[in-house]
Order: sequence, then structure tokens, then C-alpha cells
Amino acid sequence: MAQTDASIPGWNLALRLVLELAALAALCWGGWQLGSWPLGIALPVVAAVAWGTFAVPGDPSRNGKAPVPVPGAVRLLVELLVLGGGCVLAWLGGAPVVAAILIALNVVHLVFSTGRLRWLLRTTPRSDEPHV
Repeated sequence: MAQTDASIPGWNLALRLVLELAALAALCWGGWQLGSWPLGIALPVVAAVAWGTFAVPGDPSRNGKAPVPVPGAVRLLVELLVLGGGCVLAWLGGAPVVAAILIALNVVHLVFSTGRLRWLLRTTPRSDEPHV
């Protein structure tokens, strides 16, 4: 695959996967701690559905397909809500050390994803290819 300004290095994609899974786990645990088991189930399910559904066509960090095409800014908002929501619920659920680690790792991920962030902020749903 040719490197585009939207692509992410392999190690950062692996970090992103770990952060996605950790966010879902934190949403589940935090929802259960702060509410009830139905909230602990609903939060990660809603987050996973949003993550998999709303996408930018041609996003090289995903499979390129977009079940519901959205502008890059909307996709970025979904990602920030899911990843940030995991950090917040870990903190509020009583795991501040876990939350701090997740926040630090999310910052590392974002710092090394600036090309993709710029691409997302200038991409509209009509785009079929990532900007080269």
C-alpha cells in the first residue's frame, strides 16, 4: 500500500486497536460501576456500532468501505467520543490510573496520526479515494 498523508504506521495502528478495545472495556466497566449492568452493556454496544457504521470512504486506516459515509470531521468526533469516553468512564468508575494511562496512550496515538487528522478534517463523504 502506498503511503499517503492519511496513512498510519503499523505500530500506531496496533496501538489504535488496543485503545479501541480498552475504550470498549472501560465503557462497559464504567457504565456498570456508575449505573447498572444494562448501561454497562449498552454503552460499548452503541460505541462499537457507531465506530463500525460511520466512516469516511477510502479511509486507509480502515477497510476503505463506509456503511454510512460521513465527513471526516464527523468521523473524528465519533473516534474522540469513543476513545475519550473510555478514558472518562474509567476515571469516573474509580480507575484513575487506568484512565491516566489511556489518556497518555491516546495522546501518543494522536501525535503520530497528524497526517490522518489533517486528511479527516478536509475530507467530505463524496470522496472515494484518500488524498495523496
